Amino acid sequence: MNIKEDRKKVVIVVMTANMLLDFAGPSDVFTNANNILQSVQGVAGYEVLIVAPTANRKVVAATGVEIHCPYSVMDITTPIDTLIIAGNDFRESSVESFREFYQWLSKINVSNTRRIGSVCGGAFTLAKAGLLDGKKVTTHWDLSERLKKEYPLVQVNANHFFTNDGNIYSSAGVSSGIDLSLAMVEEDFGKDVAIRVARKLVFYLSRPGFQTQFGNLLPVYESENIAKKIQNWLNEHLHESLDVSRMAGHMNMSTRNFTRVFHKETGMPPAKFIEKVRVEKARKYLEDTDISLERIAEQCGLGNLVSMRRTFLRHLMTTPSDYRRVFRTALKDAGIEDLLIHPGIEDGNTV
Repeated sequence: MNIKEDRKKVVIVVMTANMLLDFAGPSDVFTNANNILQSVQGVAGYEVLIVAPTANRKVVAATGVEIHCPYSVMDITTPIDTLIIAGNDFRESSVESFREFYQWLSKINVSNTRRIGSVCGGAFTLAKAGLLDGKKVTTHWDLSERLKKEYPLVQVNANHFFTNDGNIYSSAGVSSGIDLSLAMVEEDFGKDVAIRVARKLVFYLSRPGFQTQFGNLLPVYESENIAKKIQNWLNEHLHESLDVSRMAGHMNMSTRNFTRVFHKETGMPPAKFIEKVRVEKARKYLEDTDISLERIAEQCGLGNLVSMRRTFLRHLMTTPSDYRRVFRTALKDAGIEDLLIHPGIEDGNTV
């Protein structure tokens, strides 16, 4: 038996100006799976090829590290089992150097590649090649709005760590490439092998694809946007009863006009915006303080514990207690609680 020919060929394209983990994470998953399969089951696993998108085979990571790949993507002429695009180079100066790569990518289809995946900004690369039209995909939460705008035919869901639609697989940022790769190993060789790989990497196998990325619920608005103008005032009054008429009054606008302008400039009704502001503030308390959940619910206007829990599940797909356990900061003794509860106090003085 020719072990190399029987292996599933995994080609990972390392895009320039990206994080090392974008490609190193998936590479380590498949390589370790291959080792486990050979040692435990004595079967062929994966042939992992790290390739550059340019003919010179050199990639410069965001850290400045130069990576000299053994192959250029154009060297790959035989069928591929799994193609993964790790990241994307958004610099205008790189467009010309990728021309040959995109010509190669345009020829990828189900007849020569069983499975196509992306990590983080790699979704943009696949979208540019027309491979994501009509497909449900995810990407890093900070890039999701840009992906929607530049490629309106792509169905973007930024909440997922990873997802798949047919033979198209996509993952969010950085470590989620490991999540996706573990899911692929489980799909190919079963859960037991995937668990062994996860243990080897000291990584979770059970982080589900539908779990939210925990990105900001609200985008960064321009200074002239009505949401930006009212957001600071809202943060100071979250513990109070807030409704559209009160928001409109603060802006010296009629309720009807305020609602119309707000929805036009933010794409959401005022009530939904208020709820997201409340959740964002609660997240900050959970990350940076030891304040009780009851007190946080009160401070943020989220009602009682049951109400806050339901709101968190709706927006973040996790509970407040689980969120605190995952994202608790080391700043708990830095006096940050007083600053959060009393934002007008700094270094003991009123400002």
